[in-house]
Amino acid sequence: MVDERKDGAYGTPQKYDPTFKGPIYNRGCTDVICCVFLLLAIVGYVAVGIIAWTHGDPRKVIYPTDSRGEFCGQKGTKNENKPFLFYFNIVKCASPLVLLEFQCPTPQICVEKCPDRYLTYLNARRSQDFEYYKKFCVPGFQNNKGVAEVLRDGDCPAVLTPSKPLARRCFPAIHSHKGVLMVGNETTYEDGHGSRKNITELVEGAKKANGVLEARQLAMRIFEDYTVSWYWIIIGLAIAMVLSLLFIVLLRFLAGIMVWVMIVMVILVLGYGIFHCYMEYARLRGEAGSDISLVDLGFHTDLRVYLHLRQTWMAFMIILSILEVIIILLLIFLRKRILIAIALIKEASRAVGYVMCSLLYPLVTFFLLCLCIAYWASTAIFLSTSNEAVYKIFNDTACSVAGKTCNPETFPSSNESRLCPGAHCQFAFYGGESTYHRALLGLQIFNAFMFFWLANFVLALGQVTLAGAFASYYWALNKPDDLPAFPLFSAFGRALRYHTGSLAFGSLILAIVQIIRVILEYLDQRLKAAENKFAKFLMTCLKCCFWCLEKFIRFLNRNAYIMIAIYGTNFCTSARNAFFLLMRNIIRVAVLDKVTDFLFLLGKLLIVGSVGILAFFFFTHRIRIVQDTAPPLNYYWVPILTVIIGSYLIAHGFFSVYGMCVDTLFLCFCEDLERNDGSQERPYFMSPELRDILLKGSAEEEGKRGEVEE
Repeated sequence: MVDERKDGAYGTPQKYDPTFKGPIYNRGCTDVICCVFLLLAIVGYVAVGIIAWTHGDPRKVIYPTDSRGEFCGQKGTKNENKPFLFYFNIVKCASPLVLLEFQCPTPQICVEKCPDRYLTYLNARRSQDFEYYKKFCVPGFQNNKGVAEVLRDGDCPAVLTPSKPLARRCFPAIHSHKGVLMVGNETTYEDGHGSRKNITELVEGAKKANGVLEARQLAMRIFEDYTVSWYWIIIGLAIAMVLSLLFIVLLRFLAGIMVWVMIVMVILVLGYGIFHCYMEYARLRGEAGSDISLVDLGFHTDLRVYLHLRQTWMAFMIILSILEVIIILLLIFLRKRILIAIALIKEASRAVGYVMCSLLYPLVTFFLLCLCIAYWASTAIFLSTSNEAVYKIFNDTACSVAGKTCNPETFPSSNESRLCPGAHCQFAFYGGESTYHRALLGLQIFNAFMFFWLANFVLALGQVTLAGAFASYYWALNKPDDLPAFPLFSAFGRALRYHTGSLAFGSLILAIVQIIRVILEYLDQRLKAAENKFAKFLMTCLKCCFWCLEKFIRFLNRNAYIMIAIYGTNFCTSARNAFFLLMRNIIRVAVLDKVTDFLFLLGKLLIVGSVGILAFFFFTHRIRIVQDTAPPLNYYWVPILTVIIGSYLIAHGFFSVYGMCVDTLFLCFCEDLERNDGSQERPYFMSPELRDILLKGSAEEEGKRGEVEE
């Protein structure tokens, strides 16, 4: 009676079909309408790219612009030999106006070098330094005005301070002034003639400006770290690739041993991490300042500061200990299920062994994803730089025309300049009032949506291709004699020829959910400054719901693609059949599928942990490779995190082949149980080893469930 109820609730089990021998070759096209929509969307996406490339100018991102909107350091322009942007009064960059106009309300010019000395305009006029000072005045400056007129018209800056270039912009080198002295709490400058000038206000103002630009400085320091450590980062990622490939190859021949070695190694790596944290915690005992709490210290961009606190190492030790205990407890309670999962991994290893080229398919997916990312990024940059230069009136004092648009060529003789004598017409930002400029936000959203759609399509194509190849292996009665020639290429051809529409349909659903999540994140950032608690609560609930919805759709799509690869049905039918099949075998799903995912996660953690520990010891100068040592870095965590994240992605790429193989074999196994009974007339397609351990494990689980129900 139980089986009948299950059949009615979750569909009808598959019946025996003597003609069924695996993936169906005589199939037709599915979800043609979605295929047409995808092609039209791609045509529109190309049109958007052409329009963006026609109007955009990426130089606006690479090169800074002066007050007239001209590029600094751009070849073929009059500023070709002037690569740096100099601000007349950088203190004004700390004004709230910067957040509204994205431009400092002070004249800016392109210069060959940033100033390297402290010099005022008054002192320069009376000395031989005036020729040097004129390099920082507006182009074409003639010394035919009085001091007050020059400063009023913004022809020259009132003062020069020693500066250093950062992102091609001159910022005051506050901490490295040559000739700047600290006398008590007062900052003074020794000008070389024995006199000291008070520049406290200048330094404080520059500090405010640097506070506004702190995020940019942090980004530039991180970029500098990448420029000096990229070689070692590539070596670390290459080591991760070699370890992943070696692990997969060994898993092919020594699946059972490798799984247990992997489990033991993960426990040992975590154990060493706990031991290392304890040793660092004990070493810092008694050191001055090591007992400061993390709350009292606050946030610092230099994360090395936290490694000198005992509380940091205590937190690391607690986190690793909890993780160690959780893994050990899971291994104890899942020991029998792990044996069953190992049998499934062994079968997957044999399947991968017969379809070895499947290990290289992630490279195809990676290449196609790189194309999607490159097209999206380039289109986004060209769209964001396709605005026109907008000039506005800036004035230090109250003025009725301040903030209005202007023409720098005609402004000196305009009525606005007479109404506000001290005003300047300078470049404000890139924008426009045309229909195209008003549609830029919509085009950026469309660009992001198409990126999600195409990226999900590429991933779906890989899943269908791998599923078709591994299903061909499972449904070969005499393995490997009945295995078709080139199963991976055959599956790839079937997916593109017949099921482009179905892949587009599944990818479209996922892309819609993802773009909604992006919009919610944008709205959440806008609401952070609001005090509406209900709006924040509602936004949090929506974000959580759509996160769960995305996870469910990913799971459903993955299994639907397997059914598409086998039967050639459309997306909705495949998703329904896959869901019902899993629900009819929910016990086996809990026993096998998630346990294998857990074991694969341990394998990824082993590779990531090994490479991460090696990167930590290398970039902190605790070990050397041959005669080379790690380069000096601003933040050594930058290359370490890059290596860790890259290693995980590489390991995930290799293990994703095994994961798809296990999921495909599992669904085929469930189908096999419904279609056949193991007799000579209806033999199982699964291998005898897999049949013995899977049926035994499943019978035990069914027996336990029956005892609980009684």
